[in-house]
Amino acid sequence: MLQPPPGAALRHGATDRRVTGLRDRLVRAGVTDPGIAPDAVPDPSVFDRGVDHAVRAFQQHKGLIVDGVVGPETEAALNDAQYTLGDRPLAFDESQPLHGDDVEELQNNLSLLGFYYGHLDGTFNRQTEFAVRELQSSLGVRVDGEVALETLAGLARVSKKITSAKAFSLRDHRRLGMLHEALRERDVILIPSGAIAQETPQGAPEDFAEDQDRISLDVAVKVHDLLRNVGAAPVLVDPCPAPYGEARTVENERTVVTDPREALTSHPSALVLCLQCDWNSSPHAEGVATFFWGDPSTGQPHAPIGQMASTMILRELVARTGAQDLGAHARQWSELRAAGTAAAWVALGYLSNGGERAKLQDDTYRARLAESLLCGLQRVLAPSTDAASTATGTMSLADIQSYYHQNP
Repeated sequence: MLQPPPGAALRHGATDRRVTGLRDRLVRAGVTDPGIAPDAVPDPSVFDRGVDHAVRAFQQHKGLIVDGVVGPETEAALNDAQYTLGDRPLAFDESQPLHGDDVEELQNNLSLLGFYYGHLDGTFNRQTEFAVRELQSSLGVRVDGEVALETLAGLARVSKKITSAKAFSLRDHRRLGMLHEALRERDVILIPSGAIAQETPQGAPEDFAEDQDRISLDVAVKVHDLLRNVGAAPVLVDPCPAPYGEARTVENERTVVTDPREALTSHPSALVLCLQCDWNSSPHAEGVATFFWGDPSTGQPHAPIGQMASTMILRELVARTGAQDLGAHARQWSELRAAGTAAAWVALGYLSNGGERAKLQDDTYRARLAESLLCGLQRVLAPSTDAASTATGTMSLADIQSYYHQNP
């Protein structure tokens, strides 16, 4: 059996004492296979087929990449899944906010009752506390912002009155109503793959991460320049900033930060685009896909503007590049969840496919990808304009510039 180095991701075939704890956490997260429990096997430290199957089932349920590898993303989701609502008292702690599936369940209930209008991010923040206090006041219980037995009992009494109306979507739709004519001076955060903590796909070559980071960064740079040219306020996240193509623009004219958290904190109302490339064990896999924050089991968006941006961008990508349409999907990835604002994750193509890899290596094709992203955003932010009504794939940069010239 393989003994992984300390702190390394766990996967099938490994022997590690952390696997024993992993078994316990999978059980607490709702995995029903009785053979997963540590006391059900001779050596609970072995990452056997049963654990591999359970991890993949958990990843599928959570909308994560189903690879059987317990890396940072799966670890975080497992940690969140250790609690259901009622397992522990919940309250706001500014220094160490509580986080977990129980908090997300609470936020969902509060949103359906009309008290909470934020994203379901599973973090007990100040906005969640205010919603709890409103609930407590309505229930006639002590108003202290803490979700303990009395508040939980009151919530249970009214839970039958909760409808399927997603009140948490109202704020996003309200924002969308204010976004018309708003590419101008609109904050857009561009996060290429090099600024996102990711596990290299199993079977991918050693140069995959380097190629992906280079391609996604170049597309992000091109989008940055296009956005700036129409008056937007783009922010490029690059953990290792360096001079970019002098022919396009001078680097110091760009807004560049090294940490995505810094960008999100400084621009809380920004639209966020995360860019990556894909890899698949089959060399025939090809196409483009987009992802938004939502429930993967139902497709219900938790960030409606993020869903709209994902859909519009995907349409433009398919129309302008001829790439296969792999759809826009709800996911619970931490980058989508943590943004706290409208975010779209864009998979630009498969480096495992020879033809698609050659296209992604081509500068002209990457420029076409960047223009597709720009036009997708324009369709979200100005849906009633003449430029936006142009058929998908035919809007040009001149159309967008003309729109802002006519709408000063």
